[in-house]
Amino acid sequence: MSEIEFLNWVRGTGFQIAVGIFIAGIIIRFAEILLLGRKANLAEAKGSEMSGGLRTIMSRFVPEKDTFKRSSVTIVAGYIFHIGLFVTIFLFAPHILMFKDVIGFGWPSVPTPIVDAFTVISIIALLTLLVHRMRDNVLKFLTTKEDYLVWMLTILPLITGYIAFHRIGMTAPTLLAIHILSVELLLVIFPFTKLMHTFTFVLSRWYNGAISGYRGVQS
Repeated sequence: MSEIEFLNWVRGTGFQIAVGIFIAGIIIRFAEILLLGRKANLAEAKGSEMSGGLRTIMSRFVPEKDTFKRSSVTIVAGYIFHIGLFVTIFLFAPHILMFKDVIGFGWPSVPTPIVDAFTVISIIALLTLLVHRMRDNVLKFLTTKEDYLVWMLTILPLITGYIAFHRIGMTAPTLLAIHILSVELLLVIFPFTKLMHTFTFVLSRWYNGAISGYRGVQS
């Protein structure tokens, strides 16, 4: 297979397979969550589930002081990584063109040097999180093989994208194909790992907040 054939495959058949698994996996995981159901609360309501759920969704974006002191590296590096990843995925002009081809519309991009800088910052943040996790005895003990796999497949698209954009080491078609393939690997494992929290964190926060709100306490 030539490099052009390889590129065409990952942009065509490979991409379709990865997106299909991603969408099917998301649907299955949500179905599993919703089919668990929720027992009826027979106690007298002392507050609002709605306000409790909404309050918890929003309040959890700001860590408490004690939590920040205990996990400052994880929180700061985590926020930096998520912001950088958002900019890299959704505000880079070539990515926006890809989204436009898939969903039929696009949006304004930011200058390429800014995206390039955020890519580097995201990579540094992920490396910082890994080093911190390996040096902290508690975090290291709690870390599983899946966590390391997720970390590797998360940072890989950032690294391959940076290398492809700057055309380091190989020809442009091969670099682009490797970058796209790394994204597809991430899409395939996404629904079946802790990365699923991207979609479920709102549900979990709402659930905890709604229960507390019903009881008349803050979550």
